[in-house]
Amino acid sequence: MQAPSGLPPPIPLRVRARVWTDVARIFSTVCNPFLTALLLFVILAGARSRTNAEFWVLLGNSAFFTSIGPMLYVFWLYATDRISDLDMSKREEREQVFVVFVIFFVLGTIDLWLIGAPAIVTASMAGYAVSSLVVQWITRYWKISTHALGITAPLIALCVIYGPRPLPFLVLIPIVCWARVYLRAHTVLQVCAGVGLATVSTLTVFRLFKVI
Repeated sequence: MQAPSGLPPPIPLRVRARVWTDVARIFSTVCNPFLTALLLFVILAGARSRTNAEFWVLLGNSAFFTSIGPMLYVFWLYATDRISDLDMSKREEREQVFVVFVIFFVLGTIDLWLIGAPAIVTASMAGYAVSSLVVQWITRYWKISTHALGITAPLIALCVIYGPRPLPFLVLIPIVCWARVYLRAHTVLQVCAGVGLATVSTLTVFRLFKVI
């Protein structure tokens, strides 16, 4: 097909070579476990609080132990050159870091119990504690995907609360898993293990707390 007289020929459509890498990095960043945990507790605090003051108490206590405190710790490790990158790509770096994460989540569970937080909020924090403890043990031998775990656990919790309404968002699970595999951060088996661990630990802890 020739261009009309006097007009430049059409420019063929080109796709950047790194476009899929960029897409994968965007999903990996947006669905970072710290951010998904923060979003979960924003939703839980909003759903289970009766006043603005109660909302901020629930959110402040839960967000510190699941997101703010652990994130500041990771940033400090990176700033002082104790880890190679913020994703802790090397398996050997993760083992000791997850010990601290477990401590944060256990303290968070105790804190929420002491302030009389709703069962679903306390159970969610306990779920993170259990998952982190298992991840810390697994990391001694294998690099399980915390991104896959971090996107699955909150979505399972939301489905428990709201029933089928959050189901469309479950598509984020395979997308995040694809992103981590595409970026060669994990294998297919490692992301599947993260999804499985998140599902089992969340449902088990919710049953123990009689949330379901």
